[in-house]
Amino acid sequence: MEAKVNEAKDILRQVGMPPQQQNDICAYSLLALAGIKPADKWALAEREWIRIHDILLFAKEYYGKEYAENTRETVRKHCMHQFRDAAMIEDNGMATNSPKYRYRLTREFADLLKFYGTMAWSLQLSSYIYAHGTLVEKYKSKKRMKMLPVNINGADFQFSPGHHNQLQKAIIENFAPRFAANSMCLYVGDTTDKDLYINQEMLRKLGFVINRHDKLPDIVLYRPDKEWLYFIEAVTSVGAMSYKRMLEIDKMTKNVKAGKIYVTAFLNLETYKQFVKEIAWETEVWIADMPEHMIHMNGDRFMGPR
Repeated sequence: MEAKVNEAKDILRQVGMPPQQQNDICAYSLLALAGIKPADKWALAEREWIRIHDILLFAKEYYGKEYAENTRETVRKHCMHQFRDAAMIEDNGMATNSPKYRYRLTREFADLLKFYGTMAWSLQLSSYIYAHGTLVEKYKSKKRMKMLPVNINGADFQFSPGHHNQLQKAIIENFAPRFAANSMCLYVGDTTDKDLYINQEMLRKLGFVINRHDKLPDIVLYRPDKEWLYFIEAVTSVGAMSYKRMLEIDKMTKNVKAGKIYVTAFLNLETYKQFVKEIAWETEVWIADMPEHMIHMNGDRFMGPR
């Protein structure tokens, strides 16, 4: 078992990974991604889609190395990110918080692994390293193609792919012009970067008091001409604007004088139906499939003949 782990470390060293990625956990990650068990030859290297959870299970089952479930973030940040930057692996383009998110070896790196321990290894390694810059750009370009471009306050940003960010893009591009005209975005997160855009100066000026335990809604818009704030939750699987969520927002905005509008946004009517019981009264609902309309969970304000 130890011999195979040392071989994985040697491969990581020879392909030029930094010392921080030549450790045990990265070695087990590489073995799991390649599907290499202790008695296997590297010629059997696979490139199946797997989760980080599968890496931990593989290390435990075949190498007797047990990692706690909270190690997943360590694997993601200190192994997967660097492997992907080096064009050793690719992901399947899903949102990172999706249960369907997977990684696999790139075809070029999997093909290289098959030669480890053979007479042809040095030659194949040289060819791989020679082409490495091209490979990195190839997989970067592939990832960029999957990103969702969005314009926030006149600046171009990229959302990572996935339903949640598709909805956030729709909120900024379709909801805001219709129902929050002339508003500016103060905050929007991303499934891989929770602070993709944040206007700290304006938030402070408006009176926000946010500590590290607080979680802003997915999108915060501010309309200066009316002094209205829009707190918008983009819901694809969790997180409707409930009474509990409103109280949390009220707590972090207790010094804010601007008017507060609470909105839950959905991609479609089917998803809205799943969450309708959770949505608080005195809030608003917007459905991306029907962008011209709002559902007002406060009928008394609009009751009357049309």
